[in-house]
Amino acid sequence: MGIAERKKRQREEMRTAILEAAWQLVIQDGWQALSIRKIAEVIEYSVPVIYDHFANKEAILLELTRQGFQKLNSELVKAISQSASPEQQIEAMAYAYWRFAFENTAYYQVMYGLGIPSCETVNQISELSTFSELVLQPVKQLIAAGKNPATDPFLKLHTFWSMLHGLISINIMSVNESKEELNLMVLKDFIAGFISGIKS
Repeated sequence: MGIAERKKRQREEMRTAILEAAWQLVIQDGWQALSIRKIAEVIEYSVPVIYDHFANKEAILLELTRQGFQKLNSELVKAISQSASPEQQIEAMAYAYWRFAFENTAYYQVMYGLGIPSCETVNQISELSTFSELVLQPVKQLIAAGKNPATDPFLKLHTFWSMLHGLISINIMSVNESKEELNLMVLKDFIAGFISGIKS
């Protein structure tokens, strides 16, 4: 292995170590408590070493957000592949999204720490565009087969995303197992209303 290749590998290993340390801190203390100094302490390197790989804490959080959307997209692809009709695909994606949020709460909170990602964030993370396209595909098919083909699919995407995220956020902030059945009924009601709203 040449010097250039060795340096590249060492750089990649350090970047991975930084992200792993950041992730452990996020799990332990929450994303709001993450700092470059804490990461440096965990990996036992100086603060400038972190800045040599990431411009700031936000750049690290952006990379963790990318990882989160990669995982979410993988679950959505699985959900879509197991369903035939656009109605079934939308329903399967909603439940997959719901499960992801509660099985990967730390990731979900990083991904949405500041609310629904902005257009700027979407431009920085290709996985966000992939997420949008995964949801849009069955929504567009449903619109085409419905009674109002002029319906804006992007509006429906944002409705779908906002309603799911809102319901999940309420539940993450106040975990109450006794309301789990009610929450699933609300989710089911939303999905049914969303689908029938597009079709009618």
